[in-house]
Amino acid sequence: MTIRTLTIRTLTRRAALATVAVTGALVLAACGSGDSDGDSGSAHAGHGASATAGASTGAHNAQDVAFAQGMIPHHQQALEMAELADGRAASAEVKDLASRIEKAQDPEIRTMTGWLKSWGEEVPMAGMDHSGHAGMSGMSGSGMMSEADMTALKKATGKDFDTRFLTLMIEHHQGAVTMAGTEKDKGRYSAATAMADDIVTAQNAEIKEMKKLLGEK
Repeated sequence: MTIRTLTIRTLTRRAALATVAVTGALVLAACGSGDSDGDSGSAHAGHGASATAGASTGAHNAQDVAFAQGMIPHHQQALEMAELADGRAASAEVKDLASRIEKAQDPEIRTMTGWLKSWGEEVPMAGMDHSGHAGMSGMSGSGMMSEADMTALKKATGKDFDTRFLTLMIEHHQGAVTMAGTEKDKGRYSAATAMADDIVTAQNAEIKEMKKLLGEK
């Protein structure tokens, strides 16, 4: 065997060993990558689950839409009634109550308007037929005032206004409580059900206050 032959065999063996080493390294790398991907996949799956959970927390249903579309005009009418008190009410308590109603319900209108816009749903416009929106909400007993009731309230002054205002607002609040109760039971959007809970608490308290001002138990 010549020196040249030995040299060729040696080079060939080294090349073969190098190939084996590279192949082994690739296999190990693949395994490592697979494990890493597996962990990463699990992590991403976890994040995905969290994202899904987050999405469901922020999801809404038809009841949430009905609540916002019904409560916006309901609040708007309450604001119209409350705005009349400043120049017509005789009682300081009635004026104070009207002011608190405005401060509470105006921000809620803006919030619910934002929800509907983000959901791509129709936003009830101020000045539209309130009775139509009350029907659109799909909730009976909304307590919305008729045009005749609103006209009579606008014409009233002094103690007559106070009595009419309190009587009508009690009915109006009771309707809101009913609507909010439906949202609490059937709504899905957490912010909407939370607002509904606040409405029930606040307006029930105001109903008691108004009944006391009317001399009722």
